[in-house]
Amino acid sequence: MKMRFLFIWLSLTLLGAGISVRAAQTSAPATAPYVMPGAPSFDQSISLFRETFNSNNPRLPLSEFRAIDGARDTPNLTRAASKINENLYASTALERGTLKIKSMQITWLPIQGPEQKAAKAKALEYMSAILRAFTPALTPSQSQKKLQKLLSAGKNKRYYAETEGAVRYVVADNGEKGLTFAVEPIKLALSETLGGAN
Repeated sequence: MKMRFLFIWLSLTLLGAGISVRAAQTSAPATAPYVMPGAPSFDQSISLFRETFNSNNPRLPLSEFRAIDGARDTPNLTRAASKINENLYASTALERGTLKIKSMQITWLPIQGPEQKAAKAKALEYMSAILRAFTPALTPSQSQKKLQKLLSAGKNKRYYAETEGAVRYVVADNGEKGLTFAVEPIKLALSETLGGAN
């Protein structure tokens, strides 16, 4: 169990500070938005998110998130995780003080044997529900299709990101070591032509 918790912590690290190292080698963005100074957060605290998520998804409960002590945490960032089951975790990066969400992640640690198919199906349900929680205009069917598209695009890639409006979806596929799906807010800026028209 300690090994799985360590993997969750490492996944957060990979999605956070480790992205800049890989970005030098690939065309991926330089770093995850929540690590940047002044990165945005969703307009809800983790406790409000969990309450709403559990109300909207009674078959997919999230337990209380507990802080993770991390050497890479910054003075304005707190990381926390919630164990869903032995091979599925939710984790988050939070704005320190307000506990508003800067990134919400679901990590699945693949298991071998006859339970693998059911375990993966449960992981995909949670990922789809997280996607829908931050993109409420999507129906359950649309969120499942969107998730499948993202997971396909990120398959066998250590890091894949796609932006849609003010939300960024991230997939980190480490094969048999695990799969992480994250949703993060991004800052929107007016284009120079729009800004110059005023």
